[in-house]
Amino acid sequence: MKRAYQICTRCAMDTSDSLIKFDDKGVCDHCHNFDNNILPNWHTDEQGQRQLDAIVDEIKAYGKGKKYDCIIGLSGGIDSSYLAYYAIKKLGLRPLLYSVDTGWNLPVAVENTQKIVKTLRAEDYFIEEVVNFDELADLQRAYFKAQVPYQDTPQDHVIFAALYNYAVKQGIKYVLTGGNYSTECVREPNEWVYWNDLRQIKDIHKRFGTIPLKTLPMCSMFKHRLYYRYFKGMKIIKPLNLITYYKEDAIKTLKQEFDWQPYKNKHYESRFTRFYEGYWLPKKFGYDKRRAHFSSLILTCQMDRGTALNTLAEPPYDEMLAMEDMVFICNKLGFTVDEFKDLMAQPNKTFKDYKNTYEIINLAIKVARLFGIERMQYR
Repeated sequence: MKRAYQICTRCAMDTSDSLIKFDDKGVCDHCHNFDNNILPNWHTDEQGQRQLDAIVDEIKAYGKGKKYDCIIGLSGGIDSSYLAYYAIKKLGLRPLLYSVDTGWNLPVAVENTQKIVKTLRAEDYFIEEVVNFDELADLQRAYFKAQVPYQDTPQDHVIFAALYNYAVKQGIKYVLTGGNYSTECVREPNEWVYWNDLRQIKDIHKRFGTIPLKTLPMCSMFKHRLYYRYFKGMKIIKPLNLITYYKEDAIKTLKQEFDWQPYKNKHYESRFTRFYEGYWLPKKFGYDKRRAHFSSLILTCQMDRGTALNTLAEPPYDEMLAMEDMVFICNKLGFTVDEFKDLMAQPNKTFKDYKNTYEIINLAIKVARLFGIERMQYR
C-alpha cells in the first residue's frame, strides 16, 4: 500500500523515497546518517589539514620526474572546477585535467572548462576524450525504452570509466575527484539513481540496443574498486572533504578567478542531464533530485529549509525550455516527439526488472560501512 505522505522535519527528503524512515520527531534516516556516520568522521580542521598535507606530499613524491602527478576529471561543473583550481593554485600539484565529451555538454560547460584550462596555463596538462556518440546514443535509447528512472547511467558510466581506464593505461596512480560531503552528504535512493551496475547496463542494451558497443568505455564497480585499487595501485582521493568547502564561496572564487558561469541546478552543465533530472524523473516517476541536493545543503548549513521548500514548490526548470530540450534530445537520439511521449506514458520499471548485481554490491557496501571505509547511506 502507498504510504501516507510525510516530509522530514529537518531536511527536504520525503516519502518519494519509499524506504525513508522517520523517528518520533519526524527526522529522517538521511539526517541520522549524517549525524552518526558522516559528521563525526568529517574533518576540515587541523586534523583534515594534516591528512591533506600527507596526501599531497605522497602525490608529489610519486610524481617527481613525471609530467603529471595525478589526474582530475574536469566537467566544467562547480566541484571539479574548484578542485582543479585548488589542486593547482593552492596545493601545487600537477594534475592532468581530463575531460570527456559525450556530445551533451552545454556551451557554458565547454566555456567554463576552456577558461579554467587557459587561466591556469594548463593547456599542456589537458586532454579531452570524445566518445563514440553513435554507441552512447544507442545505449541511451535503450535506457529510455527500458522505462527506468536513472537515465544518466550511460553517460555517468562512460565518463567515470573513461577516466579510470585512462589513468590506469597511462600509469597515473592518483585520481582526484570533486566528490564531497558538503554538497552530497545525502545520496539519492537507489530507486531514484541506481548504481553503475555493468551487468545491468549490458542487459538493458542487449534487450533494447541495436548496435554493438565496441569502443564505449566500460568499467565495472568491482574493476575500479578492487582490481584497479589493489592490483594496479590506483587511489581515489577526495580533497574537498578535507578543506572548508562551501558551494557559494566556491562559485564566488570561480567567478573571480576564471569568469566562470554557474548553472541553475547541480549537474545542469549537460543538456541531457538537465532534461532527465528536470523533466523525465519528476514527471514520470515523481522523483525530484533537488530534494537530496538541497537536503545536503540544509544539513551542512548552506541553505535554509524554508528556502529549499519554496524552491521545490517550483518546477526544476522552465516548461518551455524543457519542451525545447525534448525536441533536441529526440532529434539527436532518433525518436519522434510522439514516440518519446509514448515512452513516458508506458509503465514504469526499476533496476529489479533487469539483471543486476545489487545483492553483491549491497553486501560490499555494508562491509565497507562496517569497517568505516564508506560513510554515505546507500539504499
